[in-house]
Amino acid sequence: MPLDLSAIGYQIQSLRKLKGYTQNQLGDFVGVSFQAVSKWERGV
Repeated sequence: MPLDLSAIGYQIQSLRKLKGYTQNQLGDFVGVSFQAVSKWERGV
């Protein structure tokens, strides 16, 4: 069964916003750039 990257991205974005984090803050927390977080959220 293939991964649905857009659904995963939506979950990441929803949880990030629920916690009140910016993409930059989440990226710093997990050790990646905010651009990487953006790509995850877009399913890229």
